[in-house]
Amino acid sequence: MIGKLKGLIDSYGEDYVILDVGGVGYQVHCSSRTLQALPSPGEAAVLSIETYVREDQIKLFGFRTDTEREWFRLLQTVQGVGAKVALAVLSTLPPAELANAIALRDKAAVSRTPGVGPKVAERIVSELKDKAPAFANVDPAVVHLAGAIDSDRAPRPVTDAISALVNLGYGQPQAAAAIAAASRSAGEKAETAQLIRLGLKELAK
Repeated sequence: MIGKLKGLIDSYGEDYVILDVGGVGYQVHCSSRTLQALPSPGEAAVLSIETYVREDQIKLFGFRTDTEREWFRLLQTVQGVGAKVALAVLSTLPPAELANAIALRDKAAVSRTPGVGPKVAERIVSELKDKAPAFANVDPAVVHLAGAIDSDRAPRPVTDAISALVNLGYGQPQAAAAIAAASRSAGEKAETAQLIRLGLKELAK
C-alpha cells in the first residue's frame, strides 16, 4: 500500500494532480482545498496517500497532512458518506474547522458542503462527536456544554442565555462559547440575565 508520495507536480485535472515520482506519473485525487495549496507544475510536493484497491481499479487520494487523511477515513465510517462526499467536506472545511464544528454540534457548518444535506450532516455530527474533541482546538468546557445542549441536559438559564445571544445575531457556536465562559465565572446557580450580560462581555473581548 502507498502511504506517502514525494515528487514533482506534473499537471492538474479537475479533482486530481499528476505527481511525477521518479519518472512515474501517479494520478492522485485531492480536495479542492489541497489542490489550491499545492505548488505549480515542475515544483516539488509531498502528499500523504490513502490507497483504495478495488477489483477493477486502484485509486489514490492525497492529503497535505496526516490529520486531513485521518479525517478522510473517519468521515467514511459514517453511513452514507463515501470518498466523494468525504473529499467534498474537506474541500469546504479544513480539518481544524471540521473538528470544531463536530465537537460543537454545529450541523449548519457541516451542511454547507455541496451535496451534504441536513440528514447526512446530522449523522456526521452525531456519529463522530466522540472523536472530534481529540482534534478540536476549542475549550473542553464548550464541547461539554454543546453536548449537554444537544441532549437537553443543560440548565435552563444556560439554554435561555444562548438562545438570547443567537436572537441578537450571534452564531450558535459563538454564543455557546461565550455562555460557557460566563457560566464558569458566574457559577452553576447564575441566572439567565447575569449569563447574558457576562456572555456579551466575552463576545466584546
